[in-house]
Amino acid sequence: MSRRNRLSNACHRARLIPAFALFPLSAFADQALHLEPTVVTATSTLRQLGDAPASVSVISRDELALRPVQDLEDALRGTAGLQFTGVGMTRRGVSIRGMGSEHTLVLIDGQRIGNAGGAVAHADFDLGWVPVEAIERIEVVRGPMSSLYGSEALGGVVNVITRRSTDAWQGAAQLNGGVREDGRGGQTHQLGVYTGGPLVPGVIGLSLTGETRRRQETPLHRDTRLSEIEGRDAQSASATLSWTPDAAQRIDLGFASGEEDRWRNTRSAGRAPVDYESRDRIERERLSLAHSGEWAWGKTSVRAYRNSLERNNRYTNGVIPTSPRQELTDDVIDGSASLQADTHLFTLGGEWRKEQLEDRGFASGDARIIHRALFLQDEIEFAPSWSLVVGNRFDRHEEYGWHNSPRAYLVHHVSDALTLKGGGGRGFKAPSLKQLSPGYSAIGGGGMFTIYGNPDLEPEINTTYELSADYQGSGWTLNGGVFQNNVRGLIQTVCVASCGLRGREVRNYDNVDKARIRGLELGGGLDLPADLRWELNYTYLDAIDRSADRRLGDRARHLANTRLQWTPTADFTGQLRGEYVGSQLSYSSNTTYAVPAYSLWHLEISQRISDTLSIRGGIENLTDRDFSDAADNYAFTEPGRTYHVGVSLSF
Repeated sequence: MSRRNRLSNACHRARLIPAFALFPLSAFADQALHLEPTVVTATSTLRQLGDAPASVSVISRDELALRPVQDLEDALRGTAGLQFTGVGMTRRGVSIRGMGSEHTLVLIDGQRIGNAGGAVAHADFDLGWVPVEAIERIEVVRGPMSSLYGSEALGGVVNVITRRSTDAWQGAAQLNGGVREDGRGGQTHQLGVYTGGPLVPGVIGLSLTGETRRRQETPLHRDTRLSEIEGRDAQSASATLSWTPDAAQRIDLGFASGEEDRWRNTRSAGRAPVDYESRDRIERERLSLAHSGEWAWGKTSVRAYRNSLERNNRYTNGVIPTSPRQELTDDVIDGSASLQADTHLFTLGGEWRKEQLEDRGFASGDARIIHRALFLQDEIEFAPSWSLVVGNRFDRHEEYGWHNSPRAYLVHHVSDALTLKGGGGRGFKAPSLKQLSPGYSAIGGGGMFTIYGNPDLEPEINTTYELSADYQGSGWTLNGGVFQNNVRGLIQTVCVASCGLRGREVRNYDNVDKARIRGLELGGGLDLPADLRWELNYTYLDAIDRSADRRLGDRARHLANTRLQWTPTADFTGQLRGEYVGSQLSYSSNTTYAVPAYSLWHLEISQRISDTLSIRGGIENLTDRDFSDAADNYAFTEPGRTYHVGVSLSF
């Protein structure tokens, strides 16, 4: 079957997926038809998952509906190769295959959002841009994708695909609530709505989303005057207007806005510590205009969009924070054109991006940089069972000049059941604005140290190789793969003076000469009797700082996720999920700390009452695992045992 036919079938099958998503998986075990999801992130063109030239995981809207999801971190839990690492103040970042969270690029419908983690201290603000009701699916690409997406995609890409207006009006509303068993705060509630449909049938469509969510602050066990988990209160809304002047063209105008308050009780450093509340106010906006067209010779896409995030921080003790206000703005114009020529699908594209950060930590008050890029890609089909993707991206950085990011990936369908994939590539990431600026300084670690920018930093370069196999049997699946990342110039903080002296320690951003991260991924699923389905994935990481001849910190050797799902009827689903994170090392002031392994278990059930109404409930953290009682070296914590209920309404 040709690629064009496969893509046509992919589109048809994609329309069928929602209709069958509620049926037991075992019902299809003996059928030849495999309803594979379609993905776009691996090539920017539509492909079936099995044809994607990359290691890709897809999280569907039906999966998200089974569990409580407040932000993108919750949505990504259970995905192979992902670890959620601490980024300070118990906040989280998404690490893919042992690369840092700053190497994970987050996209919304293929459009990048500002990398707040690289600009704002202790930021996981990238994870709260999209209301859960607006999500159609999430595509996770494991491995560098700089050949398409440039900087920040050194470790991988998370692409959130949002819901679009349809030919008929439809809507959905979701209400969730959760309460901790120990009564120590941490209660949550969330309300999200979505509606979309035609304003002018076949010509103009509109989709709207809105969400409000809240999580109470949780006090620390051993000192209730301090916070274990910060409180959060957030509201967001979005609107997308779609115009299809004809069957071959589409214009989308989108606007999204949100605000979030975060607060925590903390204590100042020094000989006379003072308790105070630190409060963050985060405001974000996103405006985009996009055109896509199909022509006799091929397809085009042109987009212009702006993302802005403003953070205001204040203390109740009257002290002015190091960075009381930060504003990060990304302006992007990009475009691409694809041309089908016999067995080749050529794609040519370009990007212009201006990144600007306003921060009192800069001596000049702000810093900015302009990125320019061109990329080429050729998708080649040698035969019905062989395909090759080759591509290269050329990035022009104001400080470092031109860098290229090549990539080649081969896919071979040995049979209808067995697929082999393999390839390699190189990615590049320039230092962030604050890392590179000699005039930048900030106090970190609760007053423990001062960190300064380093104008002598070099870009991080990652060369990667991977090989994988996937087998789709009758009622069972099995997949496995190996990968290796050779990273040159990995940026970390290094103590340069007064090491270990609280309040006097001085740190710089610096390049680790060489790092090697290699690993193994295994996964699979099995249909069991009694309408049960068991799934498991496991990741082994060997992450070494080759310059210092030691393990890289904050990277677990062993990661595993499992799920046992019971679907006795089309209307009922129950599942038990487990997460395992192995032991790891953490480094602070040239001292090594051991971080113990841990596991978490969750139980969820869902019952469809009618065609429009569903209810769900469950228990998160069944074993009531509390990191604060286990060790002082965890960079984050987990809520205690939490009971949650939810209601979903569609119309």
